[in-house]
Amino acid sequence: MSSNKRSSNWQDWDQQRNKITSSKGGWKIGEAVYNHGYSMMDDLIGQISWFQLLVLNTTGRLPNDKVATWLENCFSCLSWPDSRIWCNQVAALAGSTKARPVAAVTAGIQASDALLYGPGVITHCLGFIQQARQDVDQGKSLFDIIQKRQGNTLSLPGYARPIAKGDERVTAMYRLSRKLGFDIGPHEALAMEISEYLTQEEGESINFGGYMAAFLADQGFSNPDLSRLMALWVSAGVQACYAEAADNPAGYYLPLQCQDITYTGAPPRPLPKKPER
Repeated sequence: MSSNKRSSNWQDWDQQRNKITSSKGGWKIGEAVYNHGYSMMDDLIGQISWFQLLVLNTTGRLPNDKVATWLENCFSCLSWPDSRIWCNQVAALAGSTKARPVAAVTAGIQASDALLYGPGVITHCLGFIQQARQDVDQGKSLFDIIQKRQGNTLSLPGYARPIAKGDERVTAMYRLSRKLGFDIGPHEALAMEISEYLTQEEGESINFGGYMAAFLADQGFSNPDLSRLMALWVSAGVQACYAEAADNPAGYYLPLQCQDITYTGAPPRPLPKKPER
């Protein structure tokens, strides 16, 4: 770090010393709770949905109710009440030990922060479809885009699934997109073209992360926007699996007996004798 950079940082820190500044808002006691210029009690409560508030708080922009409805259903697509799913299993195990709800649910959400599923996929999916859109606009073909990545042993983020073929969530969300009146934008159109190409050539297709990233790219969301918005993506499914396990007797979820564990370490042996003094 250069001395100029260090000096600039110290000046910034000194300006913030002993005070908290925010462009988001705050509570002025006796006056109002402000949120991006809105009075929460007067302008927002009873007039917007929780998902509109989530987007406002995260991005600083208040979306229309159609975008908020789309996002809400997007969350539902990642909140399956199946305790075999990794993040849900963490919450179920916590529930089986009678852990408190906040501890269990936050642990489950933390377990979803991965690169193969959950919120962690969105950065790569969005980056890929945005770059692919630029490449096509510059005259490159789908074949060029796909072969370049596969030739460099790079995956195609947003396509294929590790367990099953196809993705029923794409069909459901595509249907919802049209029902809500959204036109097919340039990123969504390209994403579906790539999916059709891969289906014909390799038997693979777009997955939910790929479709979601393409659709939301057309709505103007950035990578930081989506990474932050999707932090609670799996929360309802985590809640379901925690609640079920917590309602059962302690230790009821995936109990084991000693003989269920195959030990492959060193055989039994006597402890070394304590040296004489």
